[in-house]
Amino acid sequence: MPPPGKISARQRVLAQWRGVDLAPLESAKAVRARMAGDVLPRIMSDFRLDDRRAEAEIVKVWNSLIDPNIVAHAQPAGLRKGTLFVNVDSSVWLSEIVRYRRKEILDRLQHSFGKNVIQKISFRVG
Repeated sequence: MPPPGKISARQRVLAQWRGVDLAPLESAKAVRARMAGDVLPRIMSDFRLDDRRAEAEIVKVWNSLIDPNIVAHAQPAGLRKGTLFVNVDSSVWLSEIVRYRRKEILDRLQHSFGKNVIQKISFRVG
């Protein structure tokens, strides 16, 4: 962009052709280039990549941290607002896990990820 007050030949020709000088309006609407370092943090938060990475970590840790008998019948499905959703393959295993193993599973996961990441667990047949 030329300095304010100076008009380029292109701007003069366009103003003459249009019959109106739109240079100030065009310069106001021009998209300014920004550094990637300034834009990236916002993009990361918009895509919630940190949350998605935590979900992937939970799936990895689930298989090694939880009893293999439970892992064979229950798998984490997602994490939303501090609640881990776990799909269980049958109502029998759902009842077993909810009655006897829920507290143990929650304690192990909270020990690994922190109480602010996983606040509670919701089991469902699915």
